[in-house]
Amino acid sequence: MTWLDNAINEYVTFLKSHLKKSDLQNGWFSITTPFLNMFNDCIEIYCRKDDDTITLSDGKETLRNLELFGVNISRSKIKKSILSSILLNYGITLQDGELIAKTSMKGFGQTKHNLICCITEISDMYMLSKPTVASAFIEDIDKFFRENKIIATPNFMSKGATGLEFNFAYQIAGMDEEILIDAFNIINRSNLAKFIFDWNDIRDARQAKARKEVRGLAIINDEKEVDRKYLDALIAKGTDYILFSERLKPENLQKLTAA
Repeated sequence: MTWLDNAINEYVTFLKSHLKKSDLQNGWFSITTPFLNMFNDCIEIYCRKDDDTITLSDGKETLRNLELFGVNISRSKIKKSILSSILLNYGITLQDGELIAKTSMKGFGQTKHNLICCITEISDMYMLSKPTVASAFIEDIDKFFRENKIIATPNFMSKGATGLEFNFAYQIAGMDEEILIDAFNIINRSNLAKFIFDWNDIRDARQAKARKEVRGLAIINDEKEVDRKYLDALIAKGTDYILFSERLKPENLQKLTAA
């Protein structure tokens, strides 16, 4: 027996020791696994045997947790497509928000494994709540721009003074001004610092290249309360912001106008 055989056996022992079952009502059992979800809690699945058919379920927890993280699948065609692809890959069905798989006793191990993998992969969609990827918030901004006839270039990329390329959610170009915009579904110290650095590095280079004044603007989702210190920091660093709930205020529409 090689060291790898020993390591594999040790891993199997680890899995067995961290799988815990509990009896529930109406013939259902819960199985707590050592695998973690987006909240770093152990993934729990549920199962019940009816004659020769075993039903496994996530108890509707996966999509509910995503919603708590700010990711609403129903609002986005892209997210629906991603979810459908994941379900198809693992042979899992979705019924009223619940992930379900049916199998026989012989196929229980593989089906249970597939359900756990499916839950893990869907849970990774919480990353879609971050402003660095396509999100429902970006779709909301696109709709807002269209409804208000605001012409903006999405996914604008340009080089800064350091020679690095930076990507902004949008660019609005006028005759004498240019506005570089980033969207923040959730604003925090990390992505705020990145935006300020990106804008400061690109501002002088863009002004020299385009021979226009360049303004930085953050559009912020304020469904959840935004810490005032982040807004003050944007102003202090020479940029500006629009809280999305206040986007239709005349002064905020004016901020999206490039002279």
